[in-house]
Amino acid sequence: MKAPKDEIDDSDTLAPHQTTALFGHADAERTLLDAYRGGRMPHAWLIGGQPGIGKATLAYRLARFVLAHPDPAAADVQNATSLAVDPDHPSARRMAVKTQGDLLVLERVINPQTGKLFQNIRIDDVKRTVGFFGSTAGEGGWRVAIVDPIDDLQRDGANALLKILEEPPPRTMLLLISQSPGRELPTIRSRCRRLLLRPLAADDVARAVAAATGTPEAELRQVAEASGGSPGRALRLMDGPALALRGKVLDLMAQLPNPDPRALHALGDALSGTDPESLETFVDLVNGWLSDRLRADAGANEMNKAAVAFDRINRVARDVEAYNLERKPLVFAVFRELSEAARRS
Repeated sequence: MKAPKDEIDDSDTLAPHQTTALFGHADAERTLLDAYRGGRMPHAWLIGGQPGIGKATLAYRLARFVLAHPDPAAADVQNATSLAVDPDHPSARRMAVKTQGDLLVLERVINPQTGKLFQNIRIDDVKRTVGFFGSTAGEGGWRVAIVDPIDDLQRDGANALLKILEEPPPRTMLLLISQSPGRELPTIRSRCRRLLLRPLAADDVARAVAAATGTPEAELRQVAEASGGSPGRALRLMDGPALALRGKVLDLMAQLPNPDPRALHALGDALSGTDPESLETFVDLVNGWLSDRLRADAGANEMNKAAVAFDRINRVARDVEAYNLERKPLVFAVFRELSEAARRS
């Protein structure tokens, strides 16, 4: 399922590896740029934040800049005010068509037997990082790997990745994207520099969606304000049915920890069928609610419980989509999790 994967996946929009514009994350971008040109670049970054806010876009933006400008001391790096790279630069063009040999992307891929995405990033793909980082960069610069997202790694995959993190070769960089960085293995977190992205302001969401779709910003005010700071979520809310579904879900969330059972049944009926967009919108809203809990709960124990719920809900949702299971049981299971989280808050 595309949610919670952090990319805009639509026939009329650009994927993160093709996107050269970034909105609303100037501070995070400055942090990355300063570290690179200051000679203090960590070999691994853990980029966290809620779904759809631009984590993958920022990761590809950094990778594109580093591959285009391999010498941090060069004048064009020292004088840069952002990580922007001309779309016509050879590195940008190669990245846009996925032919950049010095970039390795680990993500879930299509299972040829089912025609659907594997449930996790495969361990065999993770093991490719050993050979990738062990070889010489094709252009004599850096070798960069993006894991999108690291949440899709199972324990054996995480342990395989840990071997690279423990002994990284020179001029290599790992960019790990995570919806819930606090849930990653402590051994992984301790070997990465963490960069947490905040939800965007409504104006930045509108600008990002306008750039992705060509829709005038003035027409995007409602979805921008309803997006919770996520351009990805705003895109899914651009049609009327998604906004109506959002209203039903938010009404039930306002009733937590004791949602109306009849309204839950009605929501389950509204989600019935095989339309992937409605299921995606539902899971996206749930992820947003849990992300708010993760930010609001100060206690580490409560944060961990919310993160566990986040992980469990998304795995069940993937199963529902992958195996075409009934959606009404998912609705009740999700709201049981949310009710428990609300009672603890």
